[in-house]
Amino acid sequence: MLRWTIIFLVVALIAALFGFTGIAAGAAGIAKILFFIFIVLFLISIIAGGFRRVD
Repeated sequence: MLRWTIIFLVVALIAALFGFTGIAAGAAGIAKILFFIFIVLFLISIIAGGFRRVD
């Protein structure tokens, strides 16, 4: 998921460089949403992994 965030961020930067502000804003918004989803899932996996017991 982090890979998709970076891809959309690069698309947003390239679109902004060429003046496509609507596409840049959309891609940046998608990148932001994917990044926050990644952070939430990462934190959940850390918390859930901490409760595992090795017997």
